[in-house]
Amino acid sequence: MTDTLNRSHTTRPDLDPADGARALELDRQYVFHSWSAQGALNPFVIAGAAGCEVWDYDGERYLDFSSQLVNTNIGHSHPKIVAAIQQQAAELATVAPAHANLARGEAAKRIVEKAGPGFAKVFFTNGGADAIENAIRMARLTTHKHKVLSTYRSYHGNTGAAIAATGDWRRMPNEYAYGHVHFFGPFAYRSEFFSDSPEQEVERALQHLERTIVAEGPGTIAAILLESVPGTAGVLTPPPGYLAGVRELADRYGIVWIADEVMAGFGRTGEWFAWQGAEVNPTGVGPDLIAFAKGVNSGYVPVGGVVISPEIAAAFDERVFPGGLTYSGHPLAMASIVASIDAMTDEGIVENAKRIGEKHLGPGLRALAEKHEMIGEVRGLGVFWALDLVTDRGTRAPVDASVIGRIKAELMTRRVLPFAADNRIHVVPPCIVTPAEVERALLAYDEAFTAVAAG
Repeated sequence: MTDTLNRSHTTRPDLDPADGARALELDRQYVFHSWSAQGALNPFVIAGAAGCEVWDYDGERYLDFSSQLVNTNIGHSHPKIVAAIQQQAAELATVAPAHANLARGEAAKRIVEKAGPGFAKVFFTNGGADAIENAIRMARLTTHKHKVLSTYRSYHGNTGAAIAATGDWRRMPNEYAYGHVHFFGPFAYRSEFFSDSPEQEVERALQHLERTIVAEGPGTIAAILLESVPGTAGVLTPPPGYLAGVRELADRYGIVWIADEVMAGFGRTGEWFAWQGAEVNPTGVGPDLIAFAKGVNSGYVPVGGVVISPEIAAAFDERVFPGGLTYSGHPLAMASIVASIDAMTDEGIVENAKRIGEKHLGPGLRALAEKHEMIGEVRGLGVFWALDLVTDRGTRAPVDASVIGRIKAELMTRRVLPFAADNRIHVVPPCIVTPAEVERALLAYDEAFTAVAAG
């Protein structure tokens, strides 16, 4: 076991509950929160964090099985990343993107190497949403077409084209970008195609996608944008054969495949990139562009980017790419990426995520489903899981928001920080999580479901 997985987590001895009260007071007076009606908010105040735990100003420690927004893949306060940021701040705290910088080059080299031989360069952004924006821009400019196809069960970010490409409700108040068309991807548990097997779901989902392409006009479609494993939409692991089918359709009709790996990448599924996993993509065929963020440095400094194929990169050798950001390749973010990828490689953290999923989380969550009728389906890979909660297993009718709220409250009482979306509890700890921490969390989930079922 690595040093990272074994490192101890202690709270500061000088924590003052009054600081927690002050933090909440200031938040409620001055902070405007995303995706929220502001009046009724009562946010949980976090004082500090290390590894898989966070704590409040009373010194109470919680297992972070949300990874915040499913991004602290390497855990909180990894000492190697903290030290790298500190050292970079002392040497070169900021630099314009037009200049070369060693940290940026080293970060790009590592990312390209993890993506594999089908990729050449990296364009750095400030986060996942603008990574999607720039991937779409590259696809449109290189194909000379404008439409982007994406699934209804998806989330791609909260900027112009990214939110228009998103499939869920957050798109509807924000539809200002043009050229976006949605289709249904595979989801056997709640199939749109009346399928009775994963193979049939793949066949019918690909037929639906091709019909959409033909109906919209292949000569108008620049890109197919897909989360390799849709995350916020429910950890929808695509059945084997689907991504290979998407690759074939993209090639046939001259369309760029953009893989959104913002949430699924850098260890989350037990692979460096989710599309590389044999469980979801046995043939190993890859996309043309990869959008990333979150797990590349666990969010220690805001950063994202696009990994670019040689063909698309070469299209801008003699042609200006009309995009850029002041903080593209920011040295503090670049140093954190270098340190994170090196630590994940040296400490076997991606392998740990895979092992935890196969031997501990997967079996443990399936055992919970056998015990609790509310759990309709367990889905996931690595440290990327969702529990689809239902009122009836036969009809698969989803539980309502009040049930999810009660489960979240029960988990917080048991010192587990949860992630919930719609009718689901997502089980998404850091990639460094240990078997003992998984066991502790599974007990809390078990007790929470028991308490809610008992009323």
